[in-house]
Amino acid sequence: MEFVSFQTELSEAGCDEAGRGCLAGPVFAAAVILPPKFAHPLLNDSKQMSERDRERLRGIIECEAAAWAVASVTPQRIDEINILNASFEAMNAAVRRLTRTPQFLAIDGNRFRTTLGIPYICVIGGDARYANIAAASVLAKTHRDEYMRGLSAQHPHYGWERNKGYPTREHRVAITLHGLTPHHRRTFAGVSGSGAAEQAMPDLFCE
Repeated sequence: MEFVSFQTELSEAGCDEAGRGCLAGPVFAAAVILPPKFAHPLLNDSKQMSERDRERLRGIIECEAAAWAVASVTPQRIDEINILNASFEAMNAAVRRLTRTPQFLAIDGNRFRTTLGIPYICVIGGDARYANIAAASVLAKTHRDEYMRGLSAQHPHYGWERNKGYPTREHRVAITLHGLTPHHRRTFAGVSGSGAAEQAMPDLFCE
């Protein structure tokens, strides 16, 4: 990881989300403020890490971060405002939950909307460039995976302890055989049976 943060003049929180492409479960987001000299050799974009390394780093990040928070947005809310806006909503909620208010936000991706009044930068591939965004990606991913493992105990047919709600063949076949649960995103292709509903969702942001 080349840099801890995008800039060093202001207190900065890195933000990222997990679960945008899933057919079931909430979207999770995390915000993390790291100490100025934080470093760990395993830290990277969470998608490039093993589950074991992510879980190991979760504890380290939560212990050593100056502040961290995780938030989620339900499948019902995702269906209401669409997944892009739900991701923005989750990141805004995570920032609000921080015990320290950051002066600047570094957001993974190319788009963001907020009414927080905090300056921000969007960084494509930021989870592979800045430690605070990478740390946020680890927390969002591990907290979401933990949540989906819990749901799997209630709905064992879908293999969520393995696929975490992503559109694997196992998951899609289970939907065909067993139908939908309250945790499925009903506007998503693969759940609704057509991409039309997902594509038709308005591009709006609700605070």
